Amino acid sequence: MRYEPINPDLFRLNRKRFARQMKPNSIAIFHSNDLMPRNGDQAFPFRQNSHLFMLSGLDQEETIVVLYPDCVREECREIAFIRKTNEHIAVWEGHKYSKEEARDTSGIDNVYWTDEMNNLLNELIILSDNIYINTNENKSFSSDVVSRDIRFAKQVKEQYPAHQFLRAQPILTKMTMIKSAFEVELMQEAMDITEKAFRRVLEFVKPGVAEYEIEAEIIHQFMRNRANGHAYHPIVASGKNACVLHYGENNQICKDGDILLMDFGAEYANYAADLSRSIPVNGRFSKRQRAVYDSVLHVMKAATQMLVPGTSMDEYHKEVGKMMEGELLELKLIDKTDIKNQDPKRPAYKKYFMHGTSHHLGLDVHDLSYRHIPIQAGMVFTVEPGIYIPEENLGIRIENNILVTDDRPIDLTSSIPVEAEAIEECMKSEVFS
Repeated sequence: MRYEPINPDLFRLNRKRFARQMKPNSIAIFHSNDLMPRNGDQAFPFRQNSHLFMLSGLDQEETIVVLYPDCVREECREIAFIRKTNEHIAVWEGHKYSKEEARDTSGIDNVYWTDEMNNLLNELIILSDNIYINTNENKSFSSDVVSRDIRFAKQVKEQYPAHQFLRAQPILTKMTMIKSAFEVELMQEAMDITEKAFRRVLEFVKPGVAEYEIEAEIIHQFMRNRANGHAYHPIVASGKNACVLHYGENNQICKDGDILLMDFGAEYANYAADLSRSIPVNGRFSKRQRAVYDSVLHVMKAATQMLVPGTSMDEYHKEVGKMMEGELLELKLIDKTDIKNQDPKRPAYKKYFMHGTSHHLGLDVHDLSYRHIPIQAGMVFTVEPGIYIPEENLGIRIENNILVTDDRPIDLTSSIPVEAEAIEECMKSEVFS
């Protein structure tokens, strides 16, 4: 791994948090992600299952973590199984965890090779009454690809039909919504790396450069600062492309007079940053661009102040919509007749601001969450209002990452230039920092 070693107390804490929510005499079993085939004899770079990582920090394929807090065998209350390495694997694939390294990384004392798993796991399951299964329950995504967790779930249900099977995701979702100080520190590192990339881009962009060249500048800065890479596919969208919300081709030339909308974030130690900035390709906002930019920035700042404990997400998004409505009136993009005749289910402002304002951020760029749970201290949100005007080839989105506390919202990206004047000043430089 490129990232610095992580304090195993983070993973000890997360296992305790999960165990406290388990039913009595239950066992929970978590599998790593598969190595995914790319083409021929090649695989995509490995990325660990977020929840297995959250519970163990073990960042390697063919890993299984077992939690059985009520086990009569005390030494079996936390177990990790890891891939057994050998000289051939070391030569062809490189270093894999030793048992000692897995213990040090995870804080799990009892580590076995995967070829030692079947008999021991069978014994533990027979001792238990309930089995927690980990599956992907992201309501915004489904896949035909069958994960290791799903394959295991099918197998274990056939083998132990008399057991009760329980969902791990409801516990994990509530856990991921509240970040510990350890996690905030890792996310801050991802955001600091993202800042370095953005500042590099500010000094690089000019008329005539290609969107993919800008993407190259971003990944250069990510990799030299120990990031895993991108936390998600980057959006580098100039001119009319900025009005395509999930634009990803990044293959056009940036033209004089255009706005460049960028949405990217580093992934550090599997934790994500998520930043959006909109900058003038020629280094200077036009009067119209500046007016739209200032409107979006005003909404972003006001929305940030609303991220306080006790606020409901539905009420938050409704209030942000009202603020955006006012800005669009000022910009003469909508008028009072539009508002009077609007469909309550599709407000007039949605013509120019189609997406939500905030989502949870953490090990996934869109962390699992429950919308009905009010905002609480420890949550980390994006705040990303935007205005998209296809008829003007103009799209503006501004996005920062905010930690909720009992005192006030803390902007974890506050050091990243966001004021129009600061962006223009940074773009005057011709030498990389």
